[in-house]
Amino acid sequence: MRTIMHVDMDAFFAAVEVLDNPEYAGKPLIIGGYKDSPRGVVSTASYEARKFGVRSAMPLRQAALLCPQGIFIPGRMHRYQEVSHQVHSIFPEFSPVVEPLSIDEAFLDMTGCEHFYSSLEEMGTCLKQRIREETGLTASVGIAPNKFLAKLASDWRKPDGLFVLRPHEVEGFLRDLPVSKLWGVGKKSEEVLHKHGLYYVRDILPHSLTWLQERLGAAMGAQVFNLARGLDDRPVEPWTDVQSVSNEITFPEDQDSFDFLRQQLAKMSEKVGWRLRRQGLYARTVSIKVRFGDFRTITRSHTLEHSFNDDDTIFQEALHLLQQVKLKPVRLLGVGVSNLSEGAQLSLFDAGSGGSASKLTEVMDAINRKYSHGTITRGRTLPQSDTPEH
Repeated sequence: MRTIMHVDMDAFFAAVEVLDNPEYAGKPLIIGGYKDSPRGVVSTASYEARKFGVRSAMPLRQAALLCPQGIFIPGRMHRYQEVSHQVHSIFPEFSPVVEPLSIDEAFLDMTGCEHFYSSLEEMGTCLKQRIREETGLTASVGIAPNKFLAKLASDWRKPDGLFVLRPHEVEGFLRDLPVSKLWGVGKKSEEVLHKHGLYYVRDILPHSLTWLQERLGAAMGAQVFNLARGLDDRPVEPWTDVQSVSNEITFPEDQDSFDFLRQQLAKMSEKVGWRLRRQGLYARTVSIKVRFGDFRTITRSHTLEHSFNDDDTIFQEALHLLQQVKLKPVRLLGVGVSNLSEGAQLSLFDAGSGGSASKLTEVMDAINRKYSHGTITRGRTLPQSDTPEH
């Protein structure tokens, strides 16, 4: 039986801003841009702002209507990354098996480490105290037999929460949860489950795996069947040497607008290119990942003869791959690069083409390093009003 700990920082970007600007404490703080921004979205909202219905990924204009008294500020990614590094550097003190999930959360496999503490509660408390001592910030911690349950547990008593879910408590804990709490069940999937009379986890339990797969599809049916019973055999997977760099987004609602998907592809390509260049890496393969509303997932990739680390190549290759996919409503979209190296293997044509693109990338990187990534971006990352290119 594993012991998995999930650590999730509380309203991380907003908390860092309050740490650096104490005058924001206790006020509705909204990170992502200014309230009159025509295209910006909320990156993070403080808990005070969330009381007004403000949520991540919400258009800033909508957030301004819900919370006109809110304090709207652009983000400072370089500062968040700095604090994130402090937080993540603490985790190896507690376990050698750490899986970073994002800038503000991680899984730790604590199996075999339990005997260092008088209880699982003390183990979680010690980690929370170390984070507060090191950064001045609070984290919520969930401890459970697997990753799915640990992530649920960390969210149970936010903010500054600690919840331990033991094996004999799992069935009772899950029974009355709405199906939307199951990992991977978004708004569209929730509607499908409701259509079959499945509103709570307890509604799923009487049905067989076959019954669920016939109605929900093989992948989603199996996932719902297992998670409703608290089953999740995914191991905590530490990051090793970088073999790929990727970025993906799960949309709150399934998307079928090619313009929108193209825009998201451009944003993710810039993030991937930025990370490549920051690490001094080049790639030769571009891949995309598309998950449809029915949970069917496909990947497509293309390998070039020469290596690259510029946004334009990543975007153009990813866009070409997407244009070849017969699109249905899309739930998740991702862009990745692989076949990495620390040096560039140039194409025969590079000397005469792409010099201006490289210079533009250098200028943009310099500006983004000085302020924060995303301060300056290409026009293709903005919503398009022209005809889709497909």
